[in-house]
Amino acid sequence: MDMNVVITGAGSGLGASLAKKYSNLGYHVCLLGRTQTKLIRTAEALTNNYSIYEVDISSKKDVAKVMQLIKKEMGTIDVLINNAGVGTFDVTENLSEESIHQMIDINLKGTIFCTQEELDDMKKRNQGYIVNIISHSGKRGKVTESVYSASKFGVRGFTESLALELEPTAVKVFGAYMGNMKTELWGGASTEETFMEPDDVADIILENIKPRKNILVKEVVIKNDRNKQ
Repeated sequence: MDMNVVITGAGSGLGASLAKKYSNLGYHVCLLGRTQTKLIRTAEALTNNYSIYEVDISSKKDVAKVMQLIKKEMGTIDVLINNAGVGTFDVTENLSEESIHQMIDINLKGTIFCTQEELDDMKKRNQGYIVNIISHSGKRGKVTESVYSASKFGVRGFTESLALELEPTAVKVFGAYMGNMKTELWGGASTEETFMEPDDVADIILENIKPRKNILVKEVVIKNDRNKQ
C-alpha cells in the first residue's frame, strides 16, 4: 500500500496508538510532535516505514514548512489526523494567560493551520480524509474545563463547517468525540481504571472511517459507560 498518513501529537497516547494501527495497515506514517524523543519512542513500535517531524503546530509558519517538506519527501497526504492537544484544568479564575493561549493556539489554531496546508491538494485530487480528534468537552461544558472546552467547541464548529464546505467534493471530514483516556493529558489521573485505553479508541476511529459503499460516518461519540465521561 502506497499511502501516507500524517498524525499530530504522535508522541504518546491516542496519537501513538493510531500510528501503530496505520503502520500495521501498511501506511507510511508521518509522526508530528514537539518532542523528538517521544516521537522516536513511538517509531520504535512501528512495523513499517515512518518519518519524524518536529513541529509547533501553534505556529502557522512552522506548520507550512513541515507540511511542504512532507509533501516533497512523501508525495501526497492521504489522511491527516489532527490529534495534538493540551489541557490545563482548574476553575476559570485560576487559569494563567499562558495556559489560555496554549490551549487555544494548539487545540484550535493548530487544527486549523494543519488542515489549511492540506486542503488545496486534497481538493485538487478530489480525495483525502481529515480526522479531527475533539473530545466530549467539545459537546458540553464541564467544571474546571472552561477554556479547554472552549477550544474544543471551536474545533467542533470548525469541523462541522469544513464538512459543509467540502460536500461538493470527495474529501471527507470526520470528528471523534471521546471521554477520558489513559494519556498524559490527565497526568496522574491517567491510571484511573475507568479511563479508556487509547488502543481501543483508535480501533473505533479506524473502523468508522473505513471506506464502505454508500455509507459515510461523519462523527463518533465514544463514552465510558462506567463513569459517563
